Amino acid sequence: MKNIFLTVSLFVCIAMNAQDSSVSEQAKHKPKTQIVEASCGQCQFGMKDKKGCDLAVRIDGKSYFVEGTKLDSHGDAHAADGFCSTIRKAEVVGEIKDNKFIASSFKLLPVEGHDDHKGHKH
Repeated sequence: MKNIFLTVSLFVCIAMNAQDSSVSEQAKHKPKTQIVEASCGQCQFGMKDKKGCDLAVRIDGKSYFVEGTKLDSHGDAHAADGFCSTIRKAEVVGEIKDNKFIASSFKLLPVEGHDDHKGHKH
């Protein structure tokens, strides 16, 4: 009886430990939300891999072209607050593959200190 109890206990512990490992493995591979610098790779980040203007992000000091969204999907790139004129902050979810940032989510954050209501009254 004692041996059966020990065997069952050992089996339960092993099964629970195996489940914990698979959950932690899934968590390791799940992309996290992060705030990054976003801009035109060529105009602002000095990237030379492509010609023209393309959306890029800078993560931990390294620049990556973005796949999954385009430069012009986020307003006029050549406006005063556009990607070719300035570096903006963005909230992104994605992963780096083959030296590119593959975005599953890309949300441009408001310009710091910018007041949409300045100059008019309610």
